Amino acid sequence: MYKRQVVDWSWDLLEEGERTLLRQVSVFAGGWDLPAAEAVTGGPDAAPLLGALVDKSLVVATPTETGEMRYRLLETIHEYAAERAAEAPRVLADAAAAHTAHFGTLARKADPLLRSADQLVWIRRLESDLDNIRAALHRTVVTAPDEPAAVRLVLAMGWFWWLRNLRTEGLNWADRAAALGEDPADPEDPLHWPRRHLHMLRFFLAAESSPVDDIHGDEELQSLVSRVTDDFRTRGGAEAARFPGLLWPLTGYMRREHTPDVRASFDAAVANTRAHGGDWEYALTLMFRTHMLVDTPRGMDGVDEDLAELRVLGGRIGDRYLRAQVASAAAEAWMTRGRYEESGDAYREALELAREIGAQAEEPFLVGRLAELAYGAGDLDAAWAGLDEAQAAAERQHVYDARAYIDFLRAAIALAAGNLPLARRFVDAADGAQVYGSRPPQFTAAVKGLAARITVLERPGGAVAGLRGMTEALGLAVEAGCGEVFTAHLAEETGVTLPLLGLYAAAARILAAAGSWRVYGPRTVVEEREVTAALELVRARLDPEAYEAERAVGAAMTPADAVAYLTAVSEEFSDN
Repeated sequence: MYKRQVVDWSWDLLEEGERTLLRQVSVFAGGWDLPAAEAVTGGPDAAPLLGALVDKSLVVATPTETGEMRYRLLETIHEYAAERAAEAPRVLADAAAAHTAHFGTLARKADPLLRSADQLVWIRRLESDLDNIRAALHRTVVTAPDEPAAVRLVLAMGWFWWLRNLRTEGLNWADRAAALGEDPADPEDPLHWPRRHLHMLRFFLAAESSPVDDIHGDEELQSLVSRVTDDFRTRGGAEAARFPGLLWPLTGYMRREHTPDVRASFDAAVANTRAHGGDWEYALTLMFRTHMLVDTPRGMDGVDEDLAELRVLGGRIGDRYLRAQVASAAAEAWMTRGRYEESGDAYREALELAREIGAQAEEPFLVGRLAELAYGAGDLDAAWAGLDEAQAAAERQHVYDARAYIDFLRAAIALAAGNLPLARRFVDAADGAQVYGSRPPQFTAAVKGLAARITVLERPGGAVAGLRGMTEALGLAVEAGCGEVFTAHLAEETGVTLPLLGLYAAAARILAAAGSWRVYGPRTVVEEREVTAALELVRARLDPEAYEAERAVGAAMTPADAVAYLTAVSEEFSDN
């Protein structure tokens, strides 16, 4: 009560202009700077009036690192000013509208600069006013619904939410903005393309924020994904050459059944952004295509040329996130070729850039990839320690999707160390982990294959189920069009396990087949050790002529041939 009396007394001593300004600044959430105050008050007197209120201890002024002044109201004063503002509805309404307009303009100004060499400055700028932007969003979506304004502000903030790992929050605002209206029936309606972009942003954020079963099980969402994607694909032109519309090829991974023409979609998107977009838009689609190609058959063909072009574009644009993604793609390409030292250098470059920009969602995966390189080199202790670091980063940054990947690698390391119970514990954790967005088919196949191999090793009765599981995993990879190195790895996992079941001829054939698919790079140290040991056992049990005959047949097999052969072997084995 006493505090209220003190504030009332201070209010009574204010001049009318000071009272009006205090009412107006009550619309701010958190702090504000002088340009924001001038925008909200609508006049040039904001500076002297703010100074007077600072002198009277009703407004707090704090200098920033750049020497500019930030202002704020203490909580008690803010509540009092809001009460007084409610007594002057017109003043409050005008200030609120000016607040929304100012921060909408700020977000739209920052949006392209978040993809430039100046991005760190603009990330900090938006972060300093994030509460104000949230207040503006709440106003346009809830208290004074304004669909066009809400859509514009959500789209302007989309890339910031992605970069700063605020994807769940961004999806919530995007969903609420979309619920303000319906998609226009007329494609020439002014809201047609803004709402199409809004939906594409929703898909992009949902892919990282929603469990995959929710996405695949939502019939209405599946239908919307198809309509919006087809619109960008067939009619997009310039609209499909700017963010977020240019992301339309990625929606193929949200479908219950992946579209068979993902490569064609990415090729079309790259050509479209080259024709209609800027450097960043073209580079982003090219980068996404490069990441996709590394995991497809013959995908490495032409990757070097794309990566060289991306390096030039990244240097010219200055976007650290883009450069980090390019470095990560290069690292993946080097890993595929068995050039592990270069791969490690590129992953460390990507990690440094991601940390610099604060792209928190990237850190656990990049640290995990470095741990994977250590595992492949045979340094199991370093790999395990690296996964500890990756897990700590995932928990610190709330990147829950990384857990499945980390658990899978822990299972592989435990198996290499001969600890079957630990391997089983972690492969089951990886298989059961909730995944947000669409789980890549190669990851599903890898987990299934490793789990099946552990099944064979951990108990005599698991031989039949394990052999079938490994065959199914290889079949899944082949059906999904995974790259040669990956299918070779799965086949070799099966090949090194077959001798333990007494299937020596089958082992010779499958290992020869897998070796013939390795057109880009060698095995890792761990893989080479296992294959060498298996082949020694096979050669000890088969006479030289039979061994060479099986090897010759295997070397001519395609991945599909190998799946068919292993299916037959599994059926015959289960009958015996």
